[in-house]
Amino acid sequence: MNTKTIAEAMAKKYQTRNPFDLAEAKNIIVLFEPLGNILGFYNRCYRQSFIHINQELDGNHATFTCAHELGHAILHPKVNTPFLREHTMFSVDKLELNANRFAVDLLYDDEELRDFLSRPINDAVAYMGVPQQLAEYRLSSILKGD
Repeated sequence: MNTKTIAEAMAKKYQTRNPFDLAEAKNIIVLFEPLGNILGFYNRCYRQSFIHINQELDGNHATFTCAHELGHAILHPKVNTPFLREHTMFSVDKLELNANRFAVDLLYDDEELRDFLSRPINDAVAYMGVPQQLAEYRLSSILKGD
């Protein structure tokens, strides 16, 4: 699954990379709620999609969480990862990785990140606020031309 192609198509179609605006355009309701130690989750109920975000998150974390959950809504809309994690032995790691990749593909366009190709990876990690593995993935996708 090429998350970058999907994210780029959405950004182009709706002329924004803002996940909150994209959720609204896709008729996905975004709710800010007290979720304790949970950053956010996506669910679907009676054909209506919801993104739940922890109300304690600051702007950048809330934006990334929204982009990540939007990834779940777009990439695997009928999968309930909290249910799978709690009640089955199914590994949701690949689903979470795809949602994380979708989030960085959506939030950062190639031109914005191109300067980081010649800098230490820690600079990209700090700029994007993501783990090193995710920053490496995003920068490598620029090099591949994906």
